[in-house]
Amino acid sequence: MIFFLPLIAAVIGWLLNSLALTLLFRPYKPVKIGFITLQGLFPKRQTHLANSIGTLVAQQFSFEDIKTKMTDPEKIKKIIPLVEAHLDSFLRERLPKAMPVLSMFIGDSIVNQIKTHLVAELDTLFPVLIRQYLDNVEQDLNLEKMISQKIEGISAAQLETITHNLLSRELKSFKLLGAISGLITGLICMAISLW
Repeated sequence: MIFFLPLIAAVIGWLLNSLALTLLFRPYKPVKIGFITLQGLFPKRQTHLANSIGTLVAQQFSFEDIKTKMTDPEKIKKIIPLVEAHLDSFLRERLPKAMPVLSMFIGDSIVNQIKTHLVAELDTLFPVLIRQYLDNVEQDLNLEKMISQKIEGISAAQLETITHNLLSRELKSFKLLGAISGLITGLICMAISLW
């Protein structure tokens, strides 16, 4: 019977680590073991965790980085062809329909000159507009509060599913670690008993 001790200890180690992982997320049914009631860690501390993560992200997040990336001249140059196509369509099709008399005075060379000047002006205006827009967004956006609310809105079941999908190998390793540590403990106890 003493030779089953390592196997029993390994099963107990695996079960304890499995129970620990289960209790991490389960809000619904607290587990009662004797006079001890165990409740999931995440649901119990979800508000605190949400606020902590919200604060951390808000401290690490920089609107200035976003402004710099979005007003990068290279990125703006990539949208200029779209602007040119839109201006060309507007000047050649929609403007003459809206103002038929004007179309008598505007030929291809005038359309090309207007388009060239507007595109050049927009090339310098876009970074200013984007920066101003992001300044307004930054003032109205409470990133810390928004992230905290999103995390608080995640159910424990959703979080458990996400965690299992993302960390399935690591969770299996954690359970296996419980079994191995139980096995080692059982072997030590068996060796001490036989000695």
